[in-house]
Amino acid sequence: MSVNHHDRVAVVDACRTPFMRSGTAFYDLMAWELGCYAVKGLIVRTGIEPSLVDYVIMGTVMADIATTNVAREIMLGAGLPGTIPAHTCTAACVSANIAVTSACDMIHAGQVETVIAGGVESLSDPAIKISKRYRRFILDLTMFKRPKTLSGKMKLLRKMKLKDFFVPEKPAIAEYSTGLSMGANADRLARRLGITREDQDEYAARSHRLAVEAIQKGIMKKEVIPVVVPHTGQVVTDDNGPRADASTEKLALVKPAFEKRYGTVTAGNSSFLTDGASAVLLMKESKAKSLGLKPKAFIRAYAQAGSNPWEELLLGPAFSSARALKKAGIGLADIKVLEIHEAFAAQILANIRYMESEKWSRESLGLAAPMGRIDLELLNTRGGSLSLGHPFGATGGRLIASCCNRMQEENAQFGLIAGCGAGAVGNTIILENAQ
Repeated sequence: MSVNHHDRVAVVDACRTPFMRSGTAFYDLMAWELGCYAVKGLIVRTGIEPSLVDYVIMGTVMADIATTNVAREIMLGAGLPGTIPAHTCTAACVSANIAVTSACDMIHAGQVETVIAGGVESLSDPAIKISKRYRRFILDLTMFKRPKTLSGKMKLLRKMKLKDFFVPEKPAIAEYSTGLSMGANADRLARRLGITREDQDEYAARSHRLAVEAIQKGIMKKEVIPVVVPHTGQVVTDDNGPRADASTEKLALVKPAFEKRYGTVTAGNSSFLTDGASAVLLMKESKAKSLGLKPKAFIRAYAQAGSNPWEELLLGPAFSSARALKKAGIGLADIKVLEIHEAFAAQILANIRYMESEKWSRESLGLAAPMGRIDLELLNTRGGSLSLGHPFGATGGRLIASCCNRMQEENAQFGLIAGCGAGAVGNTIILENAQ
């Protein structure tokens, strides 16, 4: 959908919690608690009266069965009035992106004027289920068959195997439709495009170096909300994923993670399990003006795209960016700030190559010339998901926060954020500097 309307959607501000490696500082926090920090931080930063918020949308992937509509729990926990409706969306790694674009749709439809959108993920506490056989046993015992006699109960029990009681169902790693994991697909993509292990490790080392530099310079404080961890009192102010010692030489020592023998994708050049939350305040331009708020950016255009899950699982950003740029009426050369999700080094390098490919641009997009070349000097200059981490449902909000801040600091007119998601989808949002 193009959003070049007279009354544009403004990004007033965006923020996030520190992104923590799972199992560390946020180990005991539930996802909704992390989301509360992001939303509260956004309210404080913008100074907006909570009652002025019309709607809340949060993305998540590994939903907790205790908080199935985590957006609602977050807004209530953050102190927003209970009269404000909220819903949760799930779209794999672009969940926060979709939360934001859904908010834009609602604003343009005239349903609302002010929306908080973002996402949250706690991978320290993923949705691990008991086995299906065990679930069936419990349901038959208590709800469906409900045998009255001991022999009837024993009949159900005899259908069980010992492992059914002790081996849980973990969150799926492989794509349901293809049976391929994203990592295995990244290996295939790298091999097909000639992306070497050295290419991937070099890019991953770059991500860590830039993230460490950004933290040391203090520029990440513009987007990161400190978190005081309950019970311990620990104050968390910085991401703990970036590694100053992540050199190309050290990354070269890490063994392949998916294709053990010939693979080039490793834990070192892949994003890692992460806990975190993000929040974006979106508002109709006229509403922001009436409140005396100065937006950071306007939503110029956005697009969602699907691709072949067997061969193009991780190429969603290339497809969705082509659509978004067309809707925005600009070209890739006009974009001076790029924040693109780094699921794997192989994935982002592959997207760059596809965008530069005349053959792909012609055959897949119907373009007479390549979509365009991405200048690494403009891409993820404060690190990316490889170093900062990737809390699935929250990453899109981080991309927006970083993009808005960079656009202002670098005096760039246009910025682009993009991500890939499981199921072979991509999402791109193009931002225009409001300053």
